[in-house]
Amino acid sequence: MPLPNQRRHAREAPASASTAAASTVLEVDGLQLHVTRKRIKNLYLRIKPPLGTVEVSAPMRMSQRQIIGFAHERHSWIVQQQRRMAEARRMSLRQAETLTPLPSAPAGDGGHAGVDGRRGGDQPQLPMFDRSAMWTDERKHAAAAAIDAALPGLLRKWAPIVGRSPSHVTLRVMTSRWGSCTPKTGRIRLNLQLGLMEPRFLEYVLVHEMTHLWANGHGADFQRRMSAYLPSWRELRRELNKRVLL
Repeated sequence: MPLPNQRRHAREAPASASTAAASTVLEVDGLQLHVTRKRIKNLYLRIKPPLGTVEVSAPMRMSQRQIIGFAHERHSWIVQQQRRMAEARRMSLRQAETLTPLPSAPAGDGGHAGVDGRRGGDQPQLPMFDRSAMWTDERKHAAAAAIDAALPGLLRKWAPIVGRSPSHVTLRVMTSRWGSCTPKTGRIRLNLQLGLMEPRFLEYVLVHEMTHLWANGHGADFQRRMSAYLPSWRELRRELNKRVLL
């Protein structure tokens, strides 16, 4: 079990820049498509949290007309995913606000209170999202304090059940995952946002990452262990996947 001074704070490193060709932005039926040309054979579309940004990876030789046609065909699905993401973001922001108040949004900037608004006919209004405004020092300290208070008890509970303990637990503001583990070193990293959420999610993510001390991937061995340790883990995973990383 790590000592209190073994838990460290850090910020997630920014993602490396893409090596693909220059990106362009296309307007299709009121949607903005961020298109990046790559040396690939197929077209890929992704709705990126937390704002529901539409990202398209397209083959170098694919025509703009083909890309627009594809987006037009998928328009209803894109809007549906953006609405779901907006609702998930609203839920995550509401949870964060129960612990420490969110900063007031300037009038007209479409802050989190306006998630349900509409703009451009049937398009969901996606609010501005400033991660630096969300993660104030006050909120970071509050989230870290909540995790620090719960972590010793959780480790005492789960270390005997899982059969292994992390060497270090690090808290970070993470933009793409709830936690991670390096089995070779025994280090576990937890998303600081877990300190602003219901305690069951912190417990689930901790058990998930501790299980990776036995199993690297998410294959049969990992699933068998998780089912033995925490039978409700699949339900918890489904609930957590409805939330948005802030």
